[in-house]
Amino acid sequence: MGAWAMGPYGNDVAQDWAEDLHESNDLYFIGDTLDNVLSTENGDYLDAPFGEEGLAAVETLLRLEGRGGPKDDDSATIDAWVDVVKAQYKPRADLLEKAGRAIDLILSERSELRELWQDSEHFDAWRAAVEDQKTRLQGK
Repeated sequence: MGAWAMGPYGNDVAQDWAEDLHESNDLYFIGDTLDNVLSTENGDYLDAPFGEEGLAAVETLLRLEGRGGPKDDDSATIDAWVDVVKAQYKPRADLLEKAGRAIDLILSERSELRELWQDSEHFDAWRAAVEDQKTRLQGK
């Protein structure tokens, strides 16, 4: 796993996803990413890269909603995109609902990303970071 931080952008896959996001100026890419995660809802195993992209998409949506986490070097690409897109952003309940379901799936026993973190000494901190996204998503 090419991760250097527990945050949603602290891994190679999320950084690649952030670069791809810059080719978009709307929410289609975020929605498509969440749909990729949710395509395994019927009981299939969620591969780690889809989980990493899903967490990046959820955090990007949270930033558009004004509920984003801390800004840092890992989030710089996303923060620049959000600054451009935010003026035309209109909240979408369907994406927020999908984001919540995606987080639940990423935290589930069917998630490779969860398993990889569970095998590390940083599992509790990673889980807390993902739970924090869920809390912010719920507006708490």
